[in-house]
Amino acid sequence: MPFTPELDWDDTTDQVNALRGLIDRLEPCVVSTEAGRVVWDNDRWDFLTEDRCPDTVHPSLWRQSGLNTAQGLFEVVAGIYQVRGLDVSNMTIVEGDSGIVVVDPLTSKEVAAAALELYRRNRGERPVKAVIYTHSHGDHFGGVLGVTTAEAVAAGECPVIAPEGFMEHAVSENVFAGPAMLRRAVYMYGRSLPVGPRASVGFGLGQALSTGTVGLVPPTRDIVRTGQELVLDGVRLVFQLTPDTEAPSEMNFHLPEHRVLLIAENVNHSLHNVLTLRGAQVRDAHAWASYITESIQLFQETDVLIGSHNWPTWGGEQVMRMLTEQRDAYAYLHDQTVRLMNRGLTGTEIAEEIQCFPGELGRAWSTRGYYGSISHNVKAVYQRYMGWYDGNPAHLWQHPPVAQAERYVKAIGGADATVESAREAFDGGDLRWAVELLNHVLFAEPEHTAARELQIAAYEKLGHAQENGTWRNIYLTGAKELREAGRQKRAKGAPRGESVDMLAALATGQLFDSMAVRLDGPRAAAHRLLLRWEFTDTDEVWTLLVGNGVLTPMRGDAPGGEAPQLTLHLERATLDRILASLISFTDAIGSGDVTMEGDAGVLAALFGLLENPVRDFPVVLP
Repeated sequence: MPFTPELDWDDTTDQVNALRGLIDRLEPCVVSTEAGRVVWDNDRWDFLTEDRCPDTVHPSLWRQSGLNTAQGLFEVVAGIYQVRGLDVSNMTIVEGDSGIVVVDPLTSKEVAAAALELYRRNRGERPVKAVIYTHSHGDHFGGVLGVTTAEAVAAGECPVIAPEGFMEHAVSENVFAGPAMLRRAVYMYGRSLPVGPRASVGFGLGQALSTGTVGLVPPTRDIVRTGQELVLDGVRLVFQLTPDTEAPSEMNFHLPEHRVLLIAENVNHSLHNVLTLRGAQVRDAHAWASYITESIQLFQETDVLIGSHNWPTWGGEQVMRMLTEQRDAYAYLHDQTVRLMNRGLTGTEIAEEIQCFPGELGRAWSTRGYYGSISHNVKAVYQRYMGWYDGNPAHLWQHPPVAQAERYVKAIGGADATVESAREAFDGGDLRWAVELLNHVLFAEPEHTAARELQIAAYEKLGHAQENGTWRNIYLTGAKELREAGRQKRAKGAPRGESVDMLAALATGQLFDSMAVRLDGPRAAAHRLLLRWEFTDTDEVWTLLVGNGVLTPMRGDAPGGEAPQLTLHLERATLDRILASLISFTDAIGSGDVTMEGDAGVLAALFGLLENPVRDFPVVLP
């Protein structure tokens, strides 16, 4: 098992800080829905508190995962508290004159409510006077309805603060591309894996994501510039916008009277992702480093650094060292990738050249690749500048995976011969080549038993050796799915309702845009449909045009005065419930919640052209 001797294993600073300020714990640390479904169980990670690291886990990842299991209510400084270990993310609570400001209310409302209750049983029944979303990822806003209500926000009792562009990016990532990302997230986060020394031990940034009810309340106030200040319930906050860093819409803020800097997810006790393996827009490593430099310059009067994940850092000198190390990590990845790119190396070649950080940067615990890795971050920097094509004409128009696999296997001499070559590589310790060969066999002949068994063994061996938690989960999930599945079939997606709370937060145009990306364009090209939607509760009028295989939402009437084939009258909330699969259009029409004028067949035609996303498409088999 690999060991990392350059790290200072006698340094216990992180162990002390992970538990510093503990006030109370949730015992047992298990959260369930009203129906009794468990959505969070932190106690299942108790095995990670054992001192001895098993030989199936990288010792550095074992240390990191153990630190991430710390749970409870923690005092950061007087008046600022964090609830950690009740989700992948942290909920920060700032006490004001008459209530509290909640920052990043976790992934789902059940864990957010449990976190708030843990705070209140120790600090009293203080009302939530404001909510802050630091950025546009679901684990930092999805639990908002566990700490406030849409009614309280609408009444002005609880403003919701977010960085400029928050709703646009929250929708594009969590709604438009959500189904594909969720499937890949099964691998990245190890969601289907059991927990234990031979299976999941977390993913470096945290242990798991809660699985409760996800909601979203749109922001009522945007932060639009660095230096913008707000006073919330008597607490002064100074904001720094950091777009295109860890999220396309993100911000930090400083609490001058407390000398605390909340750095969102721009700085963590792990190297982060320039391109997350579940899929996302490629992030800007250069901008990321530049914004951390700006944080250093703006917020010199800082004694404590807190973030949306992991544990705080105390002490002015230690805070500046942490910021500097994280800044230099992203700058090094960017600058050295670009340097080698301009020498003609491809992303894959650069990743082989840059395998570690130099000097003190390589010895820092916070820059270890527990979540992001140097390897896939380098490839992401290359992708941001150069795209998928590496310039080699042979790679311009390659066969798709199955056709390519069939040709490789035939050229090597058949499936059995390819497996034997893979077995030689496996026995010789070249696991990377072994899994490459076996992947070709399984895509050419998915039922090949020997290839499947050897691939399982290779994936498990690779997984157990990884310091990076997400790489470990990906390899082990691949092994699990190969072990459990027969040949996976590409089936049509089964209807599954989205969260009605999430849908209700979307603007109507965004809701229709989410329908547009589900339209089966080739089939829709044979149709021209025009539907007018009149929403009686919001006084909105929208027209949907289907033509040339495209669904185009338009606010108001159709251009040129073209008459709609069908006009629908309904409340926007009714459409939300229909799209969440809580009721059907037929039921809504029967109850009078939807009334129509014109050709009802047009509605059936439209929804018949919408494709349900495939929730469990195959990954390790064709």
